[in-house]
Amino acid sequence: MKKKILIIATITVICGFFAVQCFSQSLRRSGSADSDRQYTDILDQVFTYVQQNYVEEVDPEVLYQGALKGMLESLNDPYSVYMDKSDWRSLTDTTMGNFGGVGLSITKPVESTPEKPAYVEVASPIDNSPGFKAGIQSGDLIIKIEDVDTSTITMDEVLNMLRGTVGESVTVTIRRGKSLEFEKTLVRAIIENPTVKYGMIGKTGYIALSEFSTNTAKRFDEALASFEKAGYDSLIIDLRNNGGGLLSTAVELADKFMEKGIIVSTKSRISYENSVYYASRGKTTVNGVPVVVLINRASASASEILSGALKDSKKAILVGENTYGKGSVQVPAGLISNDGFKITVARYYSPSDANIDKIGIAPDIEVKYYEFSEEEEKAYADLVTAEIIPAYTEAHPDMTESDIAAYAKEVNKTYKVPLMYIRKLIRNELDRKKSSRLYDLDFDVQLNAALDVLKDPKRYNEILSKSKTLKEIESEKQAEEKK
Repeated sequence: MKKKILIIATITVICGFFAVQCFSQSLRRSGSADSDRQYTDILDQVFTYVQQNYVEEVDPEVLYQGALKGMLESLNDPYSVYMDKSDWRSLTDTTMGNFGGVGLSITKPVESTPEKPAYVEVASPIDNSPGFKAGIQSGDLIIKIEDVDTSTITMDEVLNMLRGTVGESVTVTIRRGKSLEFEKTLVRAIIENPTVKYGMIGKTGYIALSEFSTNTAKRFDEALASFEKAGYDSLIIDLRNNGGGLLSTAVELADKFMEKGIIVSTKSRISYENSVYYASRGKTTVNGVPVVVLINRASASASEILSGALKDSKKAILVGENTYGKGSVQVPAGLISNDGFKITVARYYSPSDANIDKIGIAPDIEVKYYEFSEEEEKAYADLVTAEIIPAYTEAHPDMTESDIAAYAKEVNKTYKVPLMYIRKLIRNELDRKKSSRLYDLDFDVQLNAALDVLKDPKRYNEILSKSKTLKEIESEKQAEEKK
């Protein structure tokens, strides 16, 4: 037995040595001028060697994906990544702003149990979409898609079944309430990703941007036209939790506020990626209206381009929290297998020539949400786990604001969580059964802070006049670090 083991070990060593020798000789034979080709040849040899010699048969797609992931991960850049078919589809849907589908925003639990199957839940139907026209409502469960039980498949599989060729149909089985079930056949259509939501808060126009897609600027113009008709006297742009999108869209939006000057510039070792984007002289859409931009830790990329441009040009006051700090530009590239990758090709700089990568943008007025104590965190977790609020709202779907306040106080007797967070949980559950609200002034301290500063023109102008550019802030910080 020992002899057999020794022989196997020896063969392994010889094969390994032989492979290394072959690859090393291949590398030495090539000259320095075509070193790139040497390495691609080695990768090809390893790919073939693994396929032919690994103890089990290997799917070549698995090796292909692993090689691409490893190559891009070696750059040590979180934004240069391989994207499988699902990720690539999500990226193209987001940036293009539309896709073929049924128009339902959905969620799905990760875990499925016999007591609580992981059915797909409709968060909200998109206006004028096939799902909307079929009467599907927020809170409905999609329990089957073409006779496939949705509790048994992944979210990616659900999306693959709902999305598809425009004009083709898909049949879903809906469960509403505890026992009402019915089928709906939906004909897929072009679905626009709703990146812009807006409305009036008194005389203040409020625009919430979730992404920067190809349709965002057009919807932004529609919002402004609506505000002008309503006689607005101030504007809030909500970029909180906006992870970015198209640089060109951020530039287009900034241009609506700036009469002249640089909006953003990109710098790269590739000459054609070095660009300077200027405002169109005198073509502003918004003039003389006080503007506040809401930002937080999840505002990134294109959100920071727009925020930085408006701050440096003194066109807006920033309220909220420090932004994420993503000061780089990625270019996506599709591959023949309907997958792709994106890679960082440049860094961008604000009008004052500051790069905020890994730093972010600080607000002019910092407003943070209440931070739980350790005891409150535990109480909050216990409250969510207990699921008493979903059960109560299911039985009382028509709660008024006074009902919400009264029930929150009752819950607070057992769970020592700040009342505004309990009220927020109750509202969230109620909103699952209807269209989600645009804002929540009872809970949103950052939005309230923005409204407060807009109510006081003297304070607004004073903050705006004292606001420093991002480059000035950067220079001051560097000088402080040298002391």
